[in-house]
Amino acid sequence: MRTLARFVTSAHKYIIFAWIAIFIVMTIFAIKLPGLLEGDGFEMDGEHAAVMNIVSDTFDMPAETMFVVFDDIPDDKIQSTLHAIERLDVTSAIDSPLDNGIQYKEGVSYALLHFNNHTENMSDIVTDIRDAIGDEKGITLTGASAISKDINTASQHDLMTAEAIGLPIAIIILLFAFGTVVASLVPLIIGIVTVVTSFGVLTILGGQMDLSIFVLNIIPMLGLALSIDFALLFISRYREERKKSEMHEAVATTIRTAGRSVIFSAFCVFIGLGAMLLIRVDIFQNIAIGGMIVVGMAVLSSITLLPSVLIALGDRIDKWQLLKPKTNGADNWRKFAHRVIKRPVTITIVAFILLGIAMVPVKNMELTIPAIDSLPKSYDTRQAFELMDDTFGLGAQSSVYVIAERANGWEDTAGLQAMKTLEEQLAKDPLVDKITTIFTASDIDSVEQWEQAIQVPEIAAGLSPLVETFVKDKQLMIPVTLGAAGDSDAAQQWTRDWSEKNAAEHLLIGGQPKFNQEIFDEIWDKIVYVLIVIIVSTFIILMIAFRSILIPIKAILMNIVGLSATFGILVYIFQYGHFGIEAGTIALIIPVIVFSLVFGLSMDYEVFLISRMQEEYANTFDNDRATVEGLATTSKIITSAALIMIVLTGAFAFTDVMPVKQIGVGIAIAVAIDATIIRLLLVPSLMKLFGKWNWWLPFRKGPYKAGNWH
Repeated sequence: MRTLARFVTSAHKYIIFAWIAIFIVMTIFAIKLPGLLEGDGFEMDGEHAAVMNIVSDTFDMPAETMFVVFDDIPDDKIQSTLHAIERLDVTSAIDSPLDNGIQYKEGVSYALLHFNNHTENMSDIVTDIRDAIGDEKGITLTGASAISKDINTASQHDLMTAEAIGLPIAIIILLFAFGTVVASLVPLIIGIVTVVTSFGVLTILGGQMDLSIFVLNIIPMLGLALSIDFALLFISRYREERKKSEMHEAVATTIRTAGRSVIFSAFCVFIGLGAMLLIRVDIFQNIAIGGMIVVGMAVLSSITLLPSVLIALGDRIDKWQLLKPKTNGADNWRKFAHRVIKRPVTITIVAFILLGIAMVPVKNMELTIPAIDSLPKSYDTRQAFELMDDTFGLGAQSSVYVIAERANGWEDTAGLQAMKTLEEQLAKDPLVDKITTIFTASDIDSVEQWEQAIQVPEIAAGLSPLVETFVKDKQLMIPVTLGAAGDSDAAQQWTRDWSEKNAAEHLLIGGQPKFNQEIFDEIWDKIVYVLIVIIVSTFIILMIAFRSILIPIKAILMNIVGLSATFGILVYIFQYGHFGIEAGTIALIIPVIVFSLVFGLSMDYEVFLISRMQEEYANTFDNDRATVEGLATTSKIITSAALIMIVLTGAFAFTDVMPVKQIGVGIAIAVAIDATIIRLLLVPSLMKLFGKWNWWLPFRKGPYKAGNWH
């Protein structure tokens, strides 16, 4: 850190110019990022994806299907609308409700738009189709790509809404923390540079990987909050040092002390994000990579650009003073700390009771993969989809594709018998409503009847298209309709069971139930490893940072308890339906993302607080004094930093995309619990209770070692 401090203080002008150039270049790239975002990120390379590729490429089934929903629209208008779409030449086929009565009911009808290959950007195709439809009331395009495009639009609107709410309040908090306009604006500038630069890097990476639309909200949420937190810590320490040394020396000392805390804090956040890479689902990969980029940029800007700006500003950092700093602020916190450590047992018990009450609803948590309910109700796309679903009961059933492979093919007698046996096995399953094979489609009941029929040239000519539809060389496709919704436990268990069956033919399963089952299984199978990586790595880093065994253990346990309380409150708000929120479910990604992010973020405050206690203890070897002084000198900064984090993430509570709303609220609640009940009450109470054992490390030499403590 000394070498870095010397470099920054001697080359601050060049560092500023370099960051300006980087910012300009990355802004050009960042502007293009929204156009690269597509899909909700719930994709993974698994059996479902393999089957759907086979179904599309080998059996010429649609790669995607969208719907045009007609609500009380006359037949001539339906026909003219579908002709307008057909003239765009973007669909492989269109199934009109005028040709199929199943698609028409109680004044509501829908057309199916099939797309064989994604030869063009589906977002552009959605735009073209909507232009062809026009603004006719009662005619709406819906389906996966249309929903994704609207979620992207809603996400961009949400980002602007959250920034419009969060940034002004963050500036006010910074004004109260620093008292001057210039000092308050510097962290904001660092945050903006961090986020824009990170967006630019993500745009460059976007050509190599698929990026989820949720990246647009989560990365700025994390980047702004973390950058401003780091800057708040850094500037506060710089102002302390500036009172007793000249500017360059004050900056150098701040880099060595606050800069070290920033790096350790960032490592903790990095661990939480990096652990998500173990889960092979695109949204976790996106958030992990995007998060690590923005954290890296936050650290880099905090220890290079920020100190360079402080040197360039000099004493102008205190220009335009609006609020006079309170001279007795630390004394008030010192009094508070003394009151806490006088009653450590009582405060610890009360704190754990409060957190325990908040944890109770966790047992009822219901997790689902975000679907149409991610989109705000005000969007026509969601309204049309729900109208179609309610009218035709599409959600009561689900479709899967069974792909079976046989070394000798399927058209000989043995192959036909194997096909018939597989059909009968599927038909016996109580969850199966319908099966489509060459036998069911031709109303032929047995292999013998089939072989007799194909001996007649006229009948064989009629059966040949059926064979071509369901059999391709060694592969057989059997569409199956299940009598359960695709997101139900029953449908998921069905795909799990059939994928594991020891059939003579190698079976692959695809379809919405299989997709859901694979996502759930991937998360549950990997979550233990994610937790182990986060907890063990955090323990090692904190042990190295504080040269203690107990402090890391306490920090980890308190984080787990605080996060459990957070999830309980989330269930109370979003699942039970309180504070104006309609009762629903918790998005499957929320526990993993909130845990991974907040576990690292909350360690910021642990590092800030314990670092100052450690400094004091190294000078006095008085645990009580170290606890009081650490709390007194950092509480204002931790409280301000937490408030900014709460404001910038909590502002997403006023947005419309439900998973993003839940993530924002979850982080805000977790940080609020961490900065109040845990940092202000539990940490000092437990520091008092454990006394000098807080600083014990086995096999340690020097004044800290057992039997040689002061």
